[in-house]
Amino acid sequence: MSEDGDQEMQEEVQAEGGETSDILTSLKEVLKKALIHDGLARGLHECAKALDKRQAHLCVLAQNCDEPAYVKLVEALCAEHNINLIKVPEAKQLGEWAGLCQLDKEGKPRKVVGCSCVVVKDFGPKSEALNQLLEYFKRS
Repeated sequence: MSEDGDQEMQEEVQAEGGETSDILTSLKEVLKKALIHDGLARGLHECAKALDKRQAHLCVLAQNCDEPAYVKLVEALCAEHNINLIKVPEAKQLGEWAGLCQLDKEGKPRKVVGCSCVVVKDFGPKSEALNQLLEYFKRS
């Protein structure tokens, strides 16, 4: 994917309004299932290794990442190996979805650690959320 393609996809996600939350909800569910099945790589080092070895099926990048070299590396690796890339608004939100937090007694996340990049190496079992996410990538 080129930078133009990423921007178009990002604008499309924001422009569709109601569907944005559906895609993010599906993404959250897919990340949770991948986490359960030990199919996530979190952080730059793990993600770069997975992307370079072509083990990745999907890459998720935080839009508020403040390191331009980091973003450029991840986008270049995804483009080189034709790996789907999706951007989420907040690193803290991505960290929570990737399991980088502690849950209290009520099941609410506490001590959430921000995460700028997550790579899915194994989706786990097929689900409706996964189908919806893959269909979204086919359209864009």
